[in-house]
Amino acid sequence: MSQPHLPQHFLEIAKAHQGRALPPVERWNPVYCGAIDMRIAADGRWFYQGTPINRVPLVKLFASILRKDPERYVLVTPVERVGIVVDDAPFLAVEMEETGSDAGLAYAFRTNLDEIVLAGAEHPVRIELAKDGGFKLYIRIRADLWALASRPVALEIADRLIEEDGRLVFRSAGVSFPVPETDHG
Repeated sequence: MSQPHLPQHFLEIAKAHQGRALPPVERWNPVYCGAIDMRIAADGRWFYQGTPINRVPLVKLFASILRKDPERYVLVTPVERVGIVVDDAPFLAVEMEETGSDAGLAYAFRTNLDEIVLAGAEHPVRIELAKDGGFKLYIRIRADLWALASRPVALEIADRLIEEDGRLVFRSAGVSFPVPETDHG
């Protein structure tokens, strides 16, 4: 299978991260040590004891050991696991680029922490009804960790919705992601 044709700046980011494997957090099962005062806000900013963590390399380090357990989000190492609060999703999708793939038209997403994924079977898009009556869009980054689409990215996705079998869908890499039906009654 050939690689998708990504824009140059996406390729530069991917090249910079090449060879950096994420820790195998899914294989680690240390004892749970309780929660720490760390929070990921809905806008993707990380906080420790109420203070923003502004050092991006530090945030990327924490994100590399982030995992979603059934009952909570945790930072996990081989020797301890601590709970943190995530307001919505741990990542924010900040950029979307159209590209080609073996399955046809596809869309690549870049997160606020420079992770790049191609929406499709491995990285599905989830569209949910929002409390305000609109929609919230998410892209799976890895395991059960999702990125909330920023407003500009959500608008780009909305512009690319198509009708398929009587429903609106977002289609990428040969996979259709349906918009939930609303109850207008």
